[in-house]
This record gives sequence, structure tokens and C-alpha cells, in this order.
Amino acid sequence: MAATIISIRSEHERALEEGVARLAEGLPIALPTETVYGLAADATNPKAVTAIYETKGRPQFNPLICHMADLAMAKDHATFDPISEKLARAFWPGPLTLVLPLRDISPIHPLATAGLDSVGVRVPKGFAGELIAAFGKPLAAPSANTSGKISPTSAEHVAEDLGDKLSLILDGGLAPVGVESTIIRVEGERVRLLRPGGIAAEEIEALLGHPVERQEGPAPTIEAPGMLASHYAPGAFVRLNAVDAQAGEALIRFAGQPVAGSEKAHAVFDLSPEGDLAEAAANLFGLLKQADATGVDKIAVGPVPDHGLGEAINDRLMRAAAPRDT
Repeated sequence: MAATIISIRSEHERALEEGVARLAEGLPIALPTETVYGLAADATNPKAVTAIYETKGRPQFNPLICHMADLAMAKDHATFDPISEKLARAFWPGPLTLVLPLRDISPIHPLATAGLDSVGVRVPKGFAGELIAAFGKPLAAPSANTSGKISPTSAEHVAEDLGDKLSLILDGGLAPVGVESTIIRVEGERVRLLRPGGIAAEEIEALLGHPVERQEGPAPTIEAPGMLASHYAPGAFVRLNAVDAQAGEALIRFAGQPVAGSEKAHAVFDLSPEGDLAEAAANLFGLLKQADATGVDKIAVGPVPDHGLGEAINDRLMRAAAPRDT
């Protein structure tokens, strides 16, 4: 049976009531956040968390971010150091996830943390935060897509991928940020960037007054979501930093940059004709889906600047282009 889709804009109260009701039943639902659409379920209910993994086909060693209504709720479940609290107060609600020690008294189930003694927490903007407050418990909510595939930025994307596996999709329109949250872990004075995302690392560095540490090479262990080498992948193979287009490829470029041979491409898309990295981030997953839907075997992607939100865009593209298990 296809999922029921409820518009938050036209049926706000019904969306809230139905969302709380399905969550109370232990069912996962799809809901909009400012980053991407999430597959949300009660983080304290092992059957509900298991349903997330089963619906996505996600490996259970890959932890889930737990979404909170506000900082006070987050403090009920995680221990904050001064730097992490400073970041939370500056950027929440918003696309920042903090990996923190899990409190012994927290009822978040070990399935949601993949058995780790830490938990990734964030406070989302808008309807998602309102729904969590109404439900009264944290929601584990990875992106609402089949594991490893392109993240959804609209209710339509969710319906196309998981519509026959869900009972409810809450439609809030296009996700304005378009890439997942930035993930930060603080260890003493060290501030580590585990995943670039919707808040540029430069913003965090400006607040703290010193650089954040980047991961060099493949992560030795999975500490947070989005750290798998191959992730966010379309069906077609992805070729990065393309300076030319080959016959039959779909081409995705940035800022109208000329690409040799683009006239031979099967289709041409532009992340942001004006060269706006925020617009490019918001369009990234949608254009990857559009390019993939043309039926090509390869997608060529032109260079994207690596500063600001470009760091998150290039991270997602690198993982989309990574070798896949066969």
C-alpha cells in the first residue's frame, strides 16, 4: 500500500497529529527537515529503530543521528562540554550535529547508536522540531532513502524510493539546505570535522577562533553517519572534476563553466548558474536524481570550489563516485 502523503502547509495540525500517532505506534515516518527528508522513528524503541534499518536496508554498524526538540532535551541524553554547548547555542536549531558522550540515564536504545558510548544529536529547524516536542522523545532520523543512494530533498523523492514501505510521508516542500548536517566531535581542545554539511566549517572556525581538524583519508572507524566511503550514489557511475564531456554522459556543471564537448552530452544540468554555493548545495541531490533518471551509464561532474558549502558538496560527490561493492 502506498504511503499517505500529508502537506504540512495546508494540513499542519493533521500532519502533527498523524505524525505523533504513527511514532507512538513504533512506525517510521518520513518528515522534512531543513537539510534533507528524514526517516524518523522513536529513538528509545528498539522495534522502531530496527524498522528504520530494515526500511533503508542500512547496516546496523552505521549509527543514527538522534534529533531533539531543543538544547534542554539534548542535555537529557548527552553530556555537553563547554565548546560543544557554545556550538549548540550558536547554531541550533540548524544543520549541526554534535557527537557527544551518551548519558547513562538516557533511554536512547543502543541500536540507534550502533552500540557506541556516544550519540550524534541535533536540533532541526521548523516542523521537525515541533513534531519532536509534541512527541516528547528524541527521534532517530537518517535520510529517507534506500541506504547508500541519493538523499531525498522532496516528498516526491521519498515516495519514489520508499513509498511502498512507509505508511506516512509528511510533505514540507523542497528542503532549503539540501545536504545533510555538519558533524562535529569535540575532544578536549580538539574540534574534529567528521562530516562537512549544511554549516560551513569556516563558520565554526570563526566562532571558535581556531581551525577544526579534518579527517585525512578514509575514516578508520565509523563514529557518525555519512562516513562510509561509498554513499549518496546514483545508479550511474560518477566522474568528478570533469573538464570535458563524453558522448552519452549526463553533465552536471557549476556556475555555467564551459566544459569541452558538452554538446555531445546526453543532458546538461547546472548546480547554480550564478555560482551560488548555497543554491548548489540545495540542488545537488535533486540534480543527481534528474541526471540518473535520463538513463545514462555515467554522470560527469565539473569542478566545484572547495570552500564554504563547496566542502560539503565535494564530500557528497566524492562518496557518490567511490568504488561500490559488487
